[in-house]
Amino acid sequence: MSHVVKKRKLDKTRQERLYFDSYTDVTIHEEMIADHVRTNTYRMAILRNSESIRGKVVLDVGAGTGVLSIFCVQAGAKKVYAVEACSIAEQAVKIVKQNNMEDRIEVIRGTVETVDLPEMVEVIVSEWMGYALLHESMLNSVLYARDKWLKPGGVILPSKAELYIAPISDPVVEDRLHFWYTVKDQYGVDMSCMSDFAGRCIMNSDITVNSVTVEDVLSHPARFAELDLHSVTTEQLRSVKGDFRCESFGSAAVNAFCVYFTVTFPCPDKPQPLVLSTSPFKPETHWKQAVLYLDAPVDVVQDTAVTGEISMFPSEESARHICIHVDYTIGEHKRQSKTFSIPDWSSEAQS
Repeated sequence: MSHVVKKRKLDKTRQERLYFDSYTDVTIHEEMIADHVRTNTYRMAILRNSESIRGKVVLDVGAGTGVLSIFCVQAGAKKVYAVEACSIAEQAVKIVKQNNMEDRIEVIRGTVETVDLPEMVEVIVSEWMGYALLHESMLNSVLYARDKWLKPGGVILPSKAELYIAPISDPVVEDRLHFWYTVKDQYGVDMSCMSDFAGRCIMNSDITVNSVTVEDVLSHPARFAELDLHSVTTEQLRSVKGDFRCESFGSAAVNAFCVYFTVTFPCPDKPQPLVLSTSPFKPETHWKQAVLYLDAPVDVVQDTAVTGEISMFPSEESARHICIHVDYTIGEHKRQSKTFSIPDWSSEAQS
C-alpha cells in the first residue's frame, strides 16, 4: 500500500516554531562553537574592531549561547543586548553570569522584530548565515534591526557577503551509479538497469550540503552576488541572482555545481579586512558547501566554458527555506535549467 505525499504550505507561525525549535537542542550549538573557523574568525573580527566597540552599545541578533556578546564585552563594549528567540537564551543567561558579565550583557528572550530595546545601538553583530548563505533567512532579522535600532554611521559585523559558484565532478556519484554494473560479477544477477533509477534518485533536485574536495572543483569559482549589509533591503533578498562564467581546468565530467559564500568584516586599523570563507579551497566549516546535481553529467575539456545565471529565492512552502534556480550552458551543449530546494525540516511540514 502506498500514498502520495503532497507538500503543503506551512502557516507562518508554524514555520517560525519549527525554525526556533531546531535551536533548542545542544547539538547545533556544539557544532557551531566547535567550528573553529567560524568562532575564531568572529572573535578576531570583534577584537580587531575594538576601537569601534569600546564604550559603545551593541546588539547581538540571534545571540544563541551568547558567545559573540561575550567577545564584544572583551573588546570593551559598554552594553550588549543579546536578543535570542528560542529557549537557549536560558543557557545564555547562565553563561553570561558564569563569566561575570551580567552587568554588561542583557539577554532578552524574543525575536528582534518584537523586542523593545531601551536605547539605540552603535554596533550590530550577528552570525546569521545559513546553508548556501540564505537558508533560514535570518538576514531579514538583521536588516530589521539595522533599520530600527542602529544609529546612523553604525557598525555591522560582518558588513558584506558574497556568493560563488563553480562546476564540480563528484566521484562518489559516479561510483554509486557504477555500483549497479558490478552486482553481476559479485552475485550473478545483472542489475545494471538500476543505474538510471539510481541516477534519478541521487541527482535529484535537493540542495545537498556536503564537503567538496579541492580536486573535484573543475574551474576557478565565479562570484555571482554581493550583499552590502549597510544598504541591501529585504525586498532585494527575495531574489538574489547573477550571471557566471567559468572555464574548465581540464578533461572531466561535470555532474554538479557547488555554491558557497564568504562574509567580510571591516578592520579599520589593518590593511586587509577579515574574511570568513566557506570555499572548498579553505579549511572546512560546518556550512560545508551547497551541491546542486545536474540531471546528467556533461564532459568538458580544458577551457570549456560553463556559463549561466543563478537565482536564489524563498520557497513557496516555507519562507525560511531557500530555493536555487540555475540556467546553464556547458560548451556547445544546449542551455539547461534546474530548480533546487533544501528538504523540509521535518515530516510535520508534509501531509
